[in-house]
Amino acid sequence: MAVVKTTPTMVSIPNHFCPGCGHGILNRLIAEVIEEKGYEKKTILTLGVGCSCNMNGSWNGDKIQTAHGRAASTATGVKVARPDLLSIAYQGDGDAYVIGLAETLNAAYRSEPITVFVINNNNFAMTGGQMSWTTMPGQVTTTSAHGRDTDLTGMPIRVPEIAASFSDVAYVARGSVHSAKEINRLKGYVRNAIEAQLSGEGYALVEVLCQCPTNWGMSVEKSIQWMEKEVVPYYELGELKGRRK
Repeated sequence: MAVVKTTPTMVSIPNHFCPGCGHGILNRLIAEVIEEKGYEKKTILTLGVGCSCNMNGSWNGDKIQTAHGRAASTATGVKVARPDLLSIAYQGDGDAYVIGLAETLNAAYRSEPITVFVINNNNFAMTGGQMSWTTMPGQVTTTSAHGRDTDLTGMPIRVPEIAASFSDVAYVARGSVHSAKEINRLKGYVRNAIEAQLSGEGYALVEVLCQCPTNWGMSVEKSIQWMEKEVVPYYELGELKGRRK
């Protein structure tokens, strides 16, 4: 019998992400796992400020738009008030790792029982493509017109590795949307991160490397090639801290 794959109800509204962006792929994977777990009506998504704000019009489920960088704190509040719900924070790298680094790391350090997804596209994409702490060495942005000078700004930050070093954290992984193989792997990371919360294991973080053709000034094909050559070798893919069995 043929298997008919339908669109998850939580992403049944068309999104407004730029062509070639990977946000929509991650949205779909999260929605599929939520639906598989039967949590469509028992999930609250906390949105950070950034391209994730587009989900206010396309995420067909309960959500909260929080202040810049404060998604982990808000998601923690949701879980405290309603421990029966699945509480997810959805952010970009500028929101989670620059504006909200303190909130992100403190939630991880305390192992708050929330699930955090962070799109890492190496720039502040929504506000014009400014340099982020994840911007690659030599990468041109609107605030690094001659390429990021790491002698002045330091090397790109790798927050998942920091979170994975905290003893009580339940799960940390980094995936990517630049190929079908990695998208399939990413769904497993998404599932593990959500199951870690549902099983009461503690904090879970999944970072997702994502191409940004619009702000990188590249075609979709070129942006994927650049990810494979420059981004993926620096940001190790895979599970950085597996779930406790």
